Amino acid sequence: MWAVTSSRFAPPLSAPCPQVVVLFGATGDLAKRKLLSGMMHLVLSDLAPRLRIVGTSLESMTDEEFRALAETAVETFSARSPSQEEWDRFEERLTYVSQQDGPEALAAAVERAEEALRADGGDNDMRVERLHYLSVPPAAALSVVEMLGRAKLVERSRIVMEKPFGTDLASARDLNAAVHETFAEDQIFRIDHFLGKEPAQNILAFRFANGLFEPIWNRTFIQHVQIDVPETLGLDGRIGFYEATGAFKDMVVTHLFQVLAFVAMEAPTALEPDAIREEKNKVFRSMLPVEPSDVVRGQYAGYRDEEGVAPDSETDTFVALRVHIDNWRWAGVPFYLRTGKKLAEGQRIVSIAFREPPKSMFPANSGVGAQGPDHLTFDLTDNSKVSLSFYGKRPGPGMRLDKASMQFALEDTESADDALEAYERLILDAMLGDHTLFTTAEGIERLWEVSTPLVENPPPVRTYQPGSWGPNAIHGLVAPHTWRLPFERQWRE
Repeated sequence: MWAVTSSRFAPPLSAPCPQVVVLFGATGDLAKRKLLSGMMHLVLSDLAPRLRIVGTSLESMTDEEFRALAETAVETFSARSPSQEEWDRFEERLTYVSQQDGPEALAAAVERAEEALRADGGDNDMRVERLHYLSVPPAAALSVVEMLGRAKLVERSRIVMEKPFGTDLASARDLNAAVHETFAEDQIFRIDHFLGKEPAQNILAFRFANGLFEPIWNRTFIQHVQIDVPETLGLDGRIGFYEATGAFKDMVVTHLFQVLAFVAMEAPTALEPDAIREEKNKVFRSMLPVEPSDVVRGQYAGYRDEEGVAPDSETDTFVALRVHIDNWRWAGVPFYLRTGKKLAEGQRIVSIAFREPPKSMFPANSGVGAQGPDHLTFDLTDNSKVSLSFYGKRPGPGMRLDKASMQFALEDTESADDALEAYERLILDAMLGDHTLFTTAEGIERLWEVSTPLVENPPPVRTYQPGSWGPNAIHGLVAPHTWRLPFERQWRE
């Protein structure tokens, strides 16, 4: 039986209004890997049972062909396997129209889906809302927005836009202004799937629900913070996209800075969207400009030999940087961020390094300090884990100390099966009009503003070997500290 789940950071909410999801890029990679299976789960789990999906892309395709594509995608990529009865229940909600048929055909397909929802509910006057999901390349986003305007599909609608949202401050401002010509800001949902992950939201729970940690979450007790997202994967056919963006624009502005805001923000006045987004924006406003001298850019050996890459390409496939937040809580505490392709491990780690005691009463050979400072580590992979490391006495005679840890894992809880995948949560939030985990126009423009010194004057890329941890210069960037990865971390099984 399909699990019914309503797990959220806030108390469970009611199901959204009846929705027609217009899925642009419905035949693309993201739709196949995440979006179609995610919407299937929302329907079958009764989180969003009154849902119909109009798929659209540049390809010509019948409803039956689109349903077959969706079934293959679910079989290939979904972690959940529906029964035949469950699949039949979902696929009847799928229809397709080609973008090449124009805005009138799209409007007619949406109207038919709305009529089907009203017929299902037995109420011809029932309100039906629309969610336009733009799973398209950034260069195609504005043409889709214009098409929605011509199709008169703006009323009763929200729009979900994928990253990157611009490539610098000027382009972000232009894109915001252009989208605002058709959609109001409260209709726009700029998506970052990192913040839809259960462990990212657990940072907020850990900080603000526990009297033990919030009093020490500041410059007095914290030495530095690391946000580390190395990837073992290469570019897998995304050369064209990457040549126009690179690691910093693709990952740091859109993902790592958002996680940084969760780590650094002040307590919101309430657990509601406007209050949380305002505290995140305060962090962004407090960030100092990213200076090129605080950045190491890298490019893996062999990148320039990839098809479609210029022989003198300066595109970064790796970036590490030092960020400072100029406010009362974080003055003097460096935040180190690192991400890249073809690195030694695939991880998503937030590591809080606490200051060491100013003096030690233990003898020089006791082991104190030998394994670095105490750390609070958040593992942001889907199997959420938290670890607090500390020194403890080794059993036996004498005073020898070893690093020990206390650990928590999401899978240890009774509600582990209730966790939503990131895209499922964010699609549901967008249907509900909940902006908590989405970025504002102000926020994204501010992040490009602090990135301007780097964007305008990037340091040259340094070559690193695939399977390594990046260029050697990263060690000078983080000195006198060391990178938390690689490190020997044994999670409890």
